[in-house]
Amino acid sequence: MSEKLNIAFIQANLNWEDAEANRKLFSTEIEKISKEVDLIILPEMFTTGFSMNAKELAEETEGETLAWMQKWARRKSAAITGSVIITESSNFYNRLFFVFPDGSYKLYDKRHTFTLAKEDETYTAGKDRLLVNYKGWKICPLICYDLRFPVFARNTEDYDLLIYVANWPEKRVNAWDALLKARAIENMSYCVGLNRTGKDGDGYVYNGHSAVYDTLGNNLTDLDREEEFTAEIILEKSSQNEIRNKLKFLQDRDRFNLLDE
Repeated sequence: MSEKLNIAFIQANLNWEDAEANRKLFSTEIEKISKEVDLIILPEMFTTGFSMNAKELAEETEGETLAWMQKWARRKSAAITGSVIITESSNFYNRLFFVFPDGSYKLYDKRHTFTLAKEDETYTAGKDRLLVNYKGWKICPLICYDLRFPVFARNTEDYDLLIYVANWPEKRVNAWDALLKARAIENMSYCVGLNRTGKDGDGYVYNGHSAVYDTLGNNLTDLDREEEFTAEIILEKSSQNEIRNKLKFLQDRDRFNLLDE
């Protein structure tokens, strides 16, 4: 169990629909991380960009990208997370992997597929939220459009860290900033939002704005929001628990169960 969690997150300009180039890109950036970190966070669809060309780009679950993540997790003795286009049983998924340092892993399939981009017509939506126990931290990793749906993210199980990996376009980045802050405040949890930069093959522009917010909605990062970077930050559980115990907002939360449609 660790009081502190040292995370690294990589905001990058993705190569459109080129998995090999993106794995090479992130290999270079991960290699540059000189300090010991506990968790490395990569963007949504980090091998391809936010593409609907799933038939041509999808990998099997235990395909080349998962093997690549396992290799780097072992090499850095750190967990790695990010989402990839996956095919399984004739369906396609926007699937997040959470890979532990020993190479074992857990999965989360994006629950809220982005209808505006017709993601729902290509990808099968997931049903279950993932909670990961790692080094004494309870982590809830979600994907992009999930950010707009606070009920699904509601902190009913006392998680310590909420993560959103994304391809969130510049034209709606004000919503990204506001909603990340809101999710941190309402759930009394650290909230990490990792977005990409650059322009994708469909002409959409992304300007980053990756950030880390604390329990009270304070932005803990002071970064050039639109540039590529690898940032490291140390999260402290005791300071978060101190605020939770003092204010006790979570104990007044509504109790409910999520039902499938």
